Amino acid sequence: MARRDRKALHETLSGIPVDPLYSPETTPLDYTRALGDPGAYPYTRGPYGTMHRGQLWTMRMFAGFGTADETNERFHYLLKQGQTGLSTAFDMPTLMGLDSDADRSLGEVGVEGVAVDTLDDMETLFAGIDLAKVTTSMTINAPAAILLAFYVATAEEQGIPPERLGGTIQTDILKEYIAQKEWCFPIEPAMRLVGDMIEWATGHMPRWHPISISGYHIREAGSTAQQELAFTLKDGFTYVEQAIARGMDVDDFAPRLSFFFNAHIDFFEEIAKYRAARRIWAREMRDTYGAKRDESLRMRFHTQTAGVSLTAQQPQVNIIRTAIEALAGVLGGTQSLHTNSYDEALALPTEDAVRIALRTQQVIAHETGVTNTIDPLGGSYFIEKLTKDMEDGALAYFRTIDAMGGMVEAIERGFPQQEIAESAYRFQQAFERKEKIMVGVNAFVQQDDPPLEILYIDESTSDTQLAKLEALRRSRNQDAVTRSLDALRAAAGTRENLMPRILDAVRAYATVGEMCDALRDVWGEYEEVPII
Repeated sequence: MARRDRKALHETLSGIPVDPLYSPETTPLDYTRALGDPGAYPYTRGPYGTMHRGQLWTMRMFAGFGTADETNERFHYLLKQGQTGLSTAFDMPTLMGLDSDADRSLGEVGVEGVAVDTLDDMETLFAGIDLAKVTTSMTINAPAAILLAFYVATAEEQGIPPERLGGTIQTDILKEYIAQKEWCFPIEPAMRLVGDMIEWATGHMPRWHPISISGYHIREAGSTAQQELAFTLKDGFTYVEQAIARGMDVDDFAPRLSFFFNAHIDFFEEIAKYRAARRIWAREMRDTYGAKRDESLRMRFHTQTAGVSLTAQQPQVNIIRTAIEALAGVLGGTQSLHTNSYDEALALPTEDAVRIALRTQQVIAHETGVTNTIDPLGGSYFIEKLTKDMEDGALAYFRTIDAMGGMVEAIERGFPQQEIAESAYRFQQAFERKEKIMVGVNAFVQQDDPPLEILYIDESTSDTQLAKLEALRRSRNQDAVTRSLDALRAAAGTRENLMPRILDAVRAYATVGEMCDALRDVWGEYEEVPII
């Protein structure tokens, strides 16, 4: 093995230098200003007073593949295994606002998540599950308003009004333009649609988080932890500014904003990232945006272990990585956690792999003792210095973005995209020089890994979904569909909140693709400017 650069051994994944020892001299602390008590400003030590000693985080395994029937079976399996919340993955056509029978959907139906074209699919997806008794997370962005309407209408069929529904829908369209690249519309109308959702949910769904401001995909695209922190928070503040510009009171909507962070393998850096995020959010919400309620200052977030850290080589080693990353999320004070399955570098997870991932959380919760005390690493000289370093780096990015005119302008100029690309390139160079080690990949390599049983999506899944969609098109009231789509198209050219129009179209059994096409007719499509 090549000799490793000693400097690379003594810095975080973000490149923050790590000293050999930390002490009161290197880390002066003003407890009240920098830490405070858990559940009190500035929330560095956690958003709630008792944290995991009082209530464990929600164990929420990401699930979705094939048809709605197949994913419904997985949901019921996970609930029986002790999962305490549902988390829904949609397939690529659904994420892109396309129907399963669209030309661009060929070969992708049900492959990376569940295919949902209509209200009928959503009703099947949650069949036999009392939506008043579970919280549901849905990972979707460009067509998020449509999928939220599907969920609301499904609950109506169960006799459950929207105010009783609890959960989160991702909706974070800015991070799509930065990192994940699953968009439908240009930035300005896409932001308008996000604003419509926040406004509508604030008035109708008091238990629902209409947006999960997401750093996870920014990190998966190759950012550092510091960049993930900075760009995610700046996206969040941009949504706050948009809602205020609509005339909304910050304390009416801010309590329902949530976040979604990555839990990567650099254990202490990740914990520091979460603590810095809470502190920055609380301070900016109070001092910049005038929030007065404690609920507006508390950052609550979901965490998922790092998909990009999983390896196809020696995949069982991923169980170890996931456990360490999950522990960082817990010690960092997460409210909800997903642990990746060890086989996800190869395929969607099998039931056995999902069960081990869930058991990882349960072992942390019930066997390790880490939940016995609140914020057990708080006051560690190293942790507090690293938290301050993370905070300072994020604030430096804020100043740069503000000088450009804000986050939307920065995205249109390709600034965060370029920063992430350069970070990913630097990591790849360090990996190839073996300054950064991935066990089983560029060190401790094992030849001829034994074959692993993985989950295959049967090609008949697409045929089943297309036949179901065709049958629904024949059976629905086409006049009602046409009227609802015409009304949606007309409203898209006004300042009217679009959520009631989308709900009308959903109840008429219009499809995801038909509704997105109606909006594309008015708004057009987004074309990214390449960054070279």
